[in-house]
Amino acid sequence: MQGAPALTGEPDRRFVYTARDYATHIMAVADAEIRKLRHDPWELVSRAVQPILWLVLFGEVMAQVRGLSSDSQRYLDFLAPGILAQSVLFVAIFYGISAIWERDLGVLHRYMVSPAPRSALVIGKALSSSIRGLSQALVIYFCAALMGVALNFDPAHIIVVVLLIVIGSGLFSTFSLIIACIVKTRERFMGIGQVLTMPIFFASNAIYPISLMPGWLKTVSSLNPLTYEVDGLRAMMLKGGVSSFGIATDFSVLLACAAIVTMVATAMYPRMTR
Repeated sequence: MQGAPALTGEPDRRFVYTARDYATHIMAVADAEIRKLRHDPWELVSRAVQPILWLVLFGEVMAQVRGLSSDSQRYLDFLAPGILAQSVLFVAIFYGISAIWERDLGVLHRYMVSPAPRSALVIGKALSSSIRGLSQALVIYFCAALMGVALNFDPAHIIVVVLLIVIGSGLFSTFSLIIACIVKTRERFMGIGQVLTMPIFFASNAIYPISLMPGWLKTVSSLNPLTYEVDGLRAMMLKGGVSSFGIATDFSVLLACAAIVTMVATAMYPRMTR
């Protein structure tokens, strides 16, 4: 029939172009954020101090407490993946403040008038947050290796660790963006961010096993995405590591939560300019 597209078996060029264009918009936003790190690398150094202190001070002290460690695993081994997840959380949860700065400086208005889809802007920011999270991982891996933590350097396991960090960092940074869209001021954001960070961290399996939690906290922990990130990291980072929920479950929960917050942030992000 005249005018019908030829059935060549090749993908529709319009779709290929759209997908490529969408990816370009994501990378453009992420690149803009990464450039900030190049101009201020000391930010990464300063953020690395806290997780190192947790490992060196908290880890060594709490290792003496009976019940936190088992005969087959040292407490430092148990703690290292939790501190990695904690450092990623702490960096990501305050990431939304950059959106407030961008609004005050007029950068956000430029984003809004660009042809980039709003979801591409949100995903681009989540990706740039993941770069910061991966830099934290390098510091913690180095520190943990010096302290004799039984790390697993198998390439396949490291790839899974990278994926968990990328998804977890993107999830919490996008959640942070939602908070920024609601409060819209730096002072309120800092207060709410501090209030949320500690419950998310302590209501997870980052620094103590779920088996030690009271019943109500076990329920809260099962609803906490950080619990599943820590579970996956603990299975992949350590030699002989085992996932309590299963790696497939860990990824499924994290991806589902990431998809939900991305949709919410995409709908709310334009409100930042109002």
